[in-house]
Amino acid sequence: MKGKERKSDCINNTLSDIVNRRVFKTRNFSKWSEKTGLPDEALCRAFGEMVRGLTDADLGGGVVKKRVPLPGRGKRGGARALIATNKNDRWFFVFGFEKKERENIQADELEGLQTMARDLLGLPEARLESSLREGILEEICREK
Repeated sequence: MKGKERKSDCINNTLSDIVNRRVFKTRNFSKWSEKTGLPDEALCRAFGEMVRGLTDADLGGGVVKKRVPLPGRGKRGGARALIATNKNDRWFFVFGFEKKERENIQADELEGLQTMARDLLGLPEARLESSLREGILEEICREK
């Protein structure tokens, strides 16, 4: 089919044109990433990988886990980020840890993050914008 788009390609192109993906980090995640030296550019690259389906684990309840490289250390010795997402238009970096600090999160922590994910993903647009103005959230990249 050289020179012609398949029907599924046309549908995917149309859907991606409609979606306005926004990527945020919470105030707590921002403090942690600054302390760790994890730049926003690395988070945006990780987001790009996740959009292409490259996550490390779907933890359920709108929470996914992604390995993110730290400067000079790569992914293996780097950080783990937990992201609240509907896998469509909203992505929130909500929790991070270095692999050398801990292996994973506890069940009660996951439960709390799933509750946070539900709240963040359900924010009406006006409340989302006021959270940005108040510094509760920070938008780090956007894909149209």
